[in-house]
Amino acid sequence: SRFKGDKRPVERVSWLDAVEFCDRLSAYTGRIYCLPSEAQWEYACPAGTGTPFHFGETITTEIANYDGNYIYGDGPKGDYRRKTTDVDHFGIANEFGLCEMHGNVWEWCLDHWHNDYDGAPGDGSAWLTDNEDARRVLRGGSWVINPESCRSAYRDSVDPGGIIRYFGFRVVCSPQ
Repeated sequence: SRFKGDKRPVERVSWLDAVEFCDRLSAYTGRIYCLPSEAQWEYACPAGTGTPFHFGETITTEIANYDGNYIYGDGPKGDYRRKTTDVDHFGIANEFGLCEMHGNVWEWCLDHWHNDYDGAPGDGSAWLTDNEDARRVLRGGSWVINPESCRSAYRDSVDPGGIIRYFGFRVVCSPQ
């Protein structure tokens, strides 16, 4: 990571690196760790709300880390920190207790990219194809991007080997 600190999210991570980390963590702990499926991420982010952000209809740089030179809805311009912030810097977790689901770093999901959800699995599992080189899904926005990209419904994709300065991940621990 470029930005150091015990509470900073890891960044500059490819999808391949994130999956390798999960594999090593699983081997080390004896538990099953993986990246979330896109469906799991999309369920976890809004945590039961019906709004673009788990905290409401708009976003400000006082509650999320993104490029504050841009606005969303009725939100004001704000700070552009030019770096990640500590996890829970804003002290605002969603109803599931998850912090920084909007902004800070883009988060890799297990899924291969599809243009829409037609044909997606109905059980929350990752939607994969036979193409191991397929683009992978990213969710959540980042510190270097506009607030619209931080909405819970916004999605993007990149090649699995792509290492960009604002890509990170979170892990899911599967029940045994």
